[in-house]
Amino acid sequence: MPAQRARSIIVTVAGLTGKDPVQCSRDVVICPDTSLEEARTKGPYDVIVLPGGNLGAQNLSESPAVKEVLQEQDAKKGFIAAICAGPTALLAHGIGFGRCVTTHPLAKDKMMTGDHYKYSENRVELDGHFITSRGPGTSFDFGLAIVEALMGKDVANQVKAPLVLKD
Repeated sequence: MPAQRARSIIVTVAGLTGKDPVQCSRDVVICPDTSLEEARTKGPYDVIVLPGGNLGAQNLSESPAVKEVLQEQDAKKGFIAAICAGPTALLAHGIGFGRCVTTHPLAKDKMMTGDHYKYSENRVELDGHFITSRGPGTSFDFGLAIVEALMGKDVANQVKAPLVLKD
């Protein structure tokens, strides 16, 4: 009997304003696969991931399209993941109130404005269908938490093993 092929995770990088390259913090350039509007026509998605960076998080926070995507994902209890300053877009759009979240330390005060969230100092925080993480140094933990949420602990451990991460 042939071995069964494991389900894979297909990633779509959607650009907020289109498919043009985006210069991120620390001069990293991301080339989106598609625009956010085009990506929305191809959903639904198992997880929506919000990247960090102050300017990027501000752009996400000001986008009506991002608000709609997050509201739709939240309504169906689909995973929403955000790292670094990215969780501040959740606050801006009124998503996940009452949840326990974490952010980059410099975004903590903004995130704790009002009494909308419980704050965690954990590297990654999973509360229901929300996954948040602190910053670039926690990105492997964040990614593995997403893999575990989607595919299970065994698959996450298989992905983690060759990365030589410190436990």
